Amino acid sequence: MALKERTLGTDGPVVSLLGLGAMGMSDLYGPADEAESTATIHAALDAGLTLIDTGDFYGMGHNELLIRDALRSSGRARGEVAISVKFGAQRDYDGNWIGYDARPAAVKTALAYTLRRLGTDYVDVYRPARLDPSVPIEETVGAIAEMVQAGHVRHIGLSEVGAETLRRAHAVHPISDLQIEYSLVSRGIEAEILPTVRELGIGVTAYGVLSRGLISGHWQADRQLAAGDFRGMSPRFQGDNLDANLKLVEALRGVAEAKGASVAQVAIAWVLAQGEDIVPLVGARRRERLNEALGAAELVLEPADLAAIEAAVPRGAASGDRYVAAQMAHLDSER
Repeated sequence: MALKERTLGTDGPVVSLLGLGAMGMSDLYGPADEAESTATIHAALDAGLTLIDTGDFYGMGHNELLIRDALRSSGRARGEVAISVKFGAQRDYDGNWIGYDARPAAVKTALAYTLRRLGTDYVDVYRPARLDPSVPIEETVGAIAEMVQAGHVRHIGLSEVGAETLRRAHAVHPISDLQIEYSLVSRGIEAEILPTVRELGIGVTAYGVLSRGLISGHWQADRQLAAGDFRGMSPRFQGDNLDANLKLVEALRGVAEAKGASVAQVAIAWVLAQGEDIVPLVGARRRERLNEALGAAELVLEPADLAAIEAAVPRGAASGDRYVAAQMAHLDSER
């Protein structure tokens, strides 16, 4: 299978139409099967996915080590795969979130550790996971730009920042892409952020395209979650919010059935249809879910389909914030 390609921004890397978000293979969604995770990465590469997204804090380095081993066992040359890495989130031994650090020295230290874990001498896109409120974005981007000059980073990205921060960062060094949540039920970027990235020639890597499984069509209201699963605290998965959100999913299911597709495929295809400058990240942890997501790349949504999707899940219809209040406060993109 050959996936079409898209370019991340004006000067960013050329990558596959869909990317693989690897977080759930190490963290935040309950236990994962490492052998199946590796097999899923191999299957993604075989299917033509050329972008893998990770963070140095996913499993406190485990995710990077998993990707390193999977790429080695795949036999792929390093240049065949674009690796995007987020940094800056600070965690303790028990996995608790204890702040952010995007000072220049921390940037360079984090990158050195990432390169060692990944077994490579460069990453394709390097980005702070969140805006560090104590460090001007110019200083953080400037430090990454030094690593671009040194050859250890190919492109600079950002994550979950607003329009003003984007402009300030882009003035220091070209930004390839903004990684941000974007889905049928998370459309906050459409008002100001999306027009800004398009004005500046910055691409979008969209995560949460299935809202962490909520709009996958597979979520059940009585699902029991493992200890530490992020969704156990996520407002959209709680009580009346969950009931209301699953009603939206059932409305979307009607559109999907009319297209001969799954709910997840329609939800992913909708994100793809929002612009050639957007690359959805699919967070598949198993080959079964990966194969389903790949079907979205072949799904063509006509204007009538898009209208039907909008009617089923109108903008702003989701119940509950995408994070708890304390985490929402860290999002420069929500200010």
